[in-house]
Amino acid sequence: MPSTTDDPTGATLSYRNIIEREMENALTEMHRPAKGVAISGFAAGLTVSFGALFMGMALTFQPTFPSTLAKQLTLGGVSAVGFLFVIIGQTELFTAHTTMAVLPVLTDRASVRDLLELWGVVLAANLVGCACFAGLIAAIGPPMNIVDPAAFGSMAEALLPFPWWVITASGVVAGWLMGLLTWLVAASRDTISRVVIVLVVASTIGFAPFHHALLGTTEVLAAMFLGQGVTLGEFAHFLTWTTLGNAVGGGVFVALLNYGHVALAGDDVNVDYEAESTSGFGDDTTEKH
Repeated sequence: MPSTTDDPTGATLSYRNIIEREMENALTEMHRPAKGVAISGFAAGLTVSFGALFMGMALTFQPTFPSTLAKQLTLGGVSAVGFLFVIIGQTELFTAHTTMAVLPVLTDRASVRDLLELWGVVLAANLVGCACFAGLIAAIGPPMNIVDPAAFGSMAEALLPFPWWVITASGVVAGWLMGLLTWLVAASRDTISRVVIVLVVASTIGFAPFHHALLGTTEVLAAMFLGQGVTLGEFAHFLTWTTLGNAVGGGVFVALLNYGHVALAGDDVNVDYEAESTSGFGDDTTEKH
């Protein structure tokens, strides 16, 4: 890892700096005690679920919108807040590690087993956090009149009634977007830029909505707990194919391709340009006859 004095001084890092930084971060997480990773993952599952709560509140407080576009823009915007809490707070989210934890494996600095162990701990902890938050939504939402159960019913309806290949493909897009988000945040050098990147990119997931294993888990489980007719089978169908899609989207379309871009770029070459002559470009020293 290069010293910090070798880092670029501009607003963004080079792709090599990003790879090196995220490789180091991933290796650090792989060597952390499992309990610490699990606690951080549990916190991330709770925190990202605020996006689902805010989506439900928006649909409750504004049951009708002037257009479908206005509705989806609103839901996308408020759902991004949960991702903002997680990314800026630096807790462990599975859809971020699907990207970055692949990097050490590609360079033989970690094994596939190390990768799967990290993914397993983070994903399990995330899901427990999401389930707990869904229970909180069901417990306090209706009594406080901040959540209409039908709102979560409609959110679940936007995710569940699809064949496995549609859910998987949608999950690939969501994982791809999360991987790009992680990459762009890593490239940024200041907090304001990171906030803008998170809000813009993450909002596209809720805008569609594309299938995200963790945000969607909170939405679907909250609908189940609120008596909206969601079954465990439907939830398992959603979670299985969404998780697969998220892993492929982040691991292949971001980590593998970006790493390949760096690996095949070759060594950095310094090119010095020195103008041999300014003739022909309005040089005042050219002799005049």
